[in-house]
Amino acid sequence: MHSLFRPCIDLHNGQVKQIVGGTLHDTNASTLQTNFVSDQPASHYAQLYRQHGLQGGHVIMLGPGNVAAASEALAAWPGALQVGGGITLENAHEWIDRGASKVIVTSWLFPKGRFSEERLRQLASKVGRERLVVDLSCRRVGDGWVVAMDRWQTLTDMRVDAAALLRLAAFCSEFLVHAADVEGLCGGIDVELVRCLGEWSPVPVTYAGGAASIGDLGLVSRVSQARVDLTIGSALDIFGGDKIRFDQCVAWNKTGRLD
Repeated sequence: MHSLFRPCIDLHNGQVKQIVGGTLHDTNASTLQTNFVSDQPASHYAQLYRQHGLQGGHVIMLGPGNVAAASEALAAWPGALQVGGGITLENAHEWIDRGASKVIVTSWLFPKGRFSEERLRQLASKVGRERLVVDLSCRRVGDGWVVAMDRWQTLTDMRVDAAALLRLAAFCSEFLVHAADVEGLCGGIDVELVRCLGEWSPVPVTYAGGAASIGDLGLVSRVSQARVDLTIGSALDIFGGDKIRFDQCVAWNKTGRLD
């Protein structure tokens, strides 16, 4: 039993990109730091993941202009990829119909930055708990973490802690947690957050943010007691990185060994 590598397709303005998470703002495009812009369509990555049997990856729409690209990715491997970014009660089932295995929801659960259990309850009722992932992407505040919404720009009223995860898990089958402070920096994962997620979560968790070497898969597996999976983005060679090879991640999923 070991943690798994979980693939991703991050979309911005219709293109597959890797972005430094903390620089993504609505009002000031000049602050955006982009590590990689692909010349391949989103469907290329979906087909690659399909070829290697890497189920459970997430397609994230970072802002407007990504619906077509996300739809193409889902069509390339129906029933195997999750989709998030702008998911609401009104459109969630459309994405299931387009081929998403699960929908990932964040900002819609926090009107004006305040958590709405009623909205979560409605969404779980509409698509089914087993089809719902709650995104608890967060920023470090003091000695803990607070959920951040609107592409990690706005802090909400929800702390990431054992009580919150237990409360939310009644309505979803999985959590996705980007550590926004280290996202895209390739400077190492937030080990403390990974350890806490492994201890606190009653449902599977995928962590993203800061992966810098293939050894981080082993590190996440150890500190979370194999209860947290790891997404790797900017460090990965298929996204222009020079720190981790995609074939190493595929091999790890099969063997749980770092050769």
